[in-house]
Amino acid sequence: MTVQAASAKQQENKEFDQMLVERAQQGDKRAFGLLVEKYHRKLGRLLSRMIRDQAEVEDVVQESFIKAYRALHSFRGDSAFYTWLYRIGINTAKNYLVSMGRKPQVMQDVEIEDVENFDEGEDMRTMETPETSLMTKEIAQTVNDAIAALPDELRTAITLRELEGLSYEDIASVMQCPIGTVRSRIFRARETIAAKLRPLLDTPHNKRW
Repeated sequence: MTVQAASAKQQENKEFDQMLVERAQQGDKRAFGLLVEKYHRKLGRLLSRMIRDQAEVEDVVQESFIKAYRALHSFRGDSAFYTWLYRIGINTAKNYLVSMGRKPQVMQDVEIEDVENFDEGEDMRTMETPETSLMTKEIAQTVNDAIAALPDELRTAITLRELEGLSYEDIASVMQCPIGTVRSRIFRARETIAAKLRPLLDTPHNKRW
């Protein structure tokens, strides 16, 4: 897909969401239900980077959608619906963890698909031996552990960019900070993760993922 086609698809997606939001604001609960169906899994995946227990993740996701529904009248479409929803989800998760006296954690289960977002992961996909399969899992675990150890701001930025595929503009909207700050956070996160991967991949010091 070309950059132009991807941009057009993203714009179409935003317009469709906005149409559903407007219908939901007029009392169409089915329209909001479609938004829930569309973003339930994505929001859960994002929040699983902050909360380890999947049952708790589901509870926070549900609470996030309830908050979004109650605040839907205040949504004016200045940003994409999903950036607004993600912001609600992140804040809800942070509040939940604070109430529990805990800090954000990464899930224990390794998501192998995550490693395929990295440059080195591209090469690993063509190898199917037990040794390389183990290596792929080790890389994925290392990446997950590195992300889990990042400060909240860096972890959220890198998750939204690399795992959710959001643009820098959308991330800035979700995190309510300048784009320059987003770029800095992602750069620092990548540097930290690259440092953890070098012993496994024997990559040069000037190469990030």
